[in-house]
Amino acid sequence: MAMAFKMATTGMWVTDECKKSFMDMKWKKEHRYIVFKIDEGSRLVTVDKLGGPTDGYHDLTASLPTDDCRYAVFDFDFVTVDNCRKSKIFFIAWSPTASRIRAKILYATSKDGLRRALDGISYELQATDPTEMGFDVIRDIAK
Repeated sequence: MAMAFKMATTGMWVTDECKKSFMDMKWKKEHRYIVFKIDEGSRLVTVDKLGGPTDGYHDLTASLPTDDCRYAVFDFDFVTVDNCRKSKIFFIAWSPTASRIRAKILYATSKDGLRRALDGISYELQATDPTEMGFDVIRDIAK
């Protein structure tokens, strides 16, 4: 198995599938969102779920577990006040309060390595509760 990028601080590896899926989302618009997870046994960051091109932000939030951490990227399309169509990619570090302490620490220390492997992220959010990453929050940041 080819590894794309080693995250030095935690010894985690980002798989080629993660980078390829991100590039397909960014350039080909094949996915609206991607959810990533860390497999503690193999020490790999892998793709957990891919959102289709017609999926929305609600589909992303519904796909995040309530008791475990995840990373997600979301391709947010919007129209500016000048009537220009724009697209911004959000990186979301999801760490719900019900998740294990070990998982929270692992995801917090591995986050920067994954961000470096995914080139083209516009904004970052950290959320422990769905209200911290609501659609209105995303929309307000993108303006």
